[in-house]
Amino acid sequence: MTTWWRDIPLVARSLMTIRFLRSVSQGALAVDFVLYLHAMHWSAAAIGLLLMASGLTGALLSIVVGLISDQYGRKPFLLFYEAGLVLGTLLIVFTHLRIVLIVVAIFFAFGRGANGSSGPFAPAEQAWLASVIPPLRRGSLFSVNAALTFWGMAIGSFLAGVLPGFLTGTQPVVRFDPLFWLTIVIGVINAVQIWWTPEPKPQATEPVAENVSSIDETTLRHQENKALSLLALVNTINSLGVGLIAPLLPYWFSVRFGVGPKAIGPVYGLTFLLTGLSSLAIGKVSQRIGLMGSIVWPRFIGVIALISMAFMPSFLPAAILYILRSVVNRGSMGTRQAFSVSLVRDKRRGFASSLNAVSWTVPASIGPAIGGWLMGMGSLDWPFVLASALQLGYIVIFPRVMGQYDPTRGLSKSPLT
Repeated sequence: MTTWWRDIPLVARSLMTIRFLRSVSQGALAVDFVLYLHAMHWSAAAIGLLLMASGLTGALLSIVVGLISDQYGRKPFLLFYEAGLVLGTLLIVFTHLRIVLIVVAIFFAFGRGANGSSGPFAPAEQAWLASVIPPLRRGSLFSVNAALTFWGMAIGSFLAGVLPGFLTGTQPVVRFDPLFWLTIVIGVINAVQIWWTPEPKPQATEPVAENVSSIDETTLRHQENKALSLLALVNTINSLGVGLIAPLLPYWFSVRFGVGPKAIGPVYGLTFLLTGLSSLAIGKVSQRIGLMGSIVWPRFIGVIALISMAFMPSFLPAAILYILRSVVNRGSMGTRQAFSVSLVRDKRRGFASSLNAVSWTVPASIGPAIGGWLMGMGSLDWPFVLASALQLGYIVIFPRVMGQYDPTRGLSKSPLT
């Protein structure tokens, strides 16, 4: 075991491993679930509505989970998630009923490319991880966590290109079953790991990072609520832009260029592999230019790649731009998470994570319905144009609204920040 891994707190290592394994199954579903629905003759609009229902349901549940987990602990929620995921996926495999597929996909975010998160229970998981990592190390270690999930997604994406070929049945329900078995096996392994992972008791204060001495509770809560409200506002703009196109990209590749899992899977796999490296690099860069600069500049490059992608004449250049866009956009995920959990104290991190998740998930859930409707009407370019405009707006607004809350702002020399 290398030194850098041993230096990570034990519970944090366990949670990172759990999320890494979960991201493998999610990586496979991110590529193939939409193609599975397409092969079963679901329309683009119907697929978008299913993804929207999944996101909205997860958003509502995450608020409840965040609030309750702050009071009663985070571990029970993650155990419930893994057990429910295993049971629901088993029902899909053994019944192949459409209603079962819809319910399980909605509650467990099938096909949304969740980067290893535990669906509506992600606020509990993120708060648990933050509670065992020293505040000054969160930027770098959250980036490590993000890198591991991207590499897991990469493995899953490569598997997505080969698993449907193991069973040669003529019906999609047969050919795609190995994807669901992968989810079941990983869910069982993770449930066992969560059971054996100790959850520390909540800490009353964090004097090194929070600077809360001499500030009364009412004033402090007001400051935290203001910061969270502003973050929710700017997240809404960004997430709507992402949701318009990101979950539907496998469908777009298939319709626009006539390619399937064997072509799309390796592209997604390579993307996530490189994104993991990007996440580590951005985590280190954030220590030199600040969290804000490491969030804004990569996303600016991503916007240019996204709008260019829509007008590519063939699959190869479009795939290269997709890889570039994902590497720079998703690579900043760890620093964005570190930024959001630093806005409040430990005892409110479950709530903060859930509010952050809702402000991201609700607009991102509406996006696929709009994007799917546009694609169903024959417009394959407009979702890219609208998504790029919204994400550009986020780049301009985010540093101006949230720059005052960046604990590393003294490091940044960027005119945008």
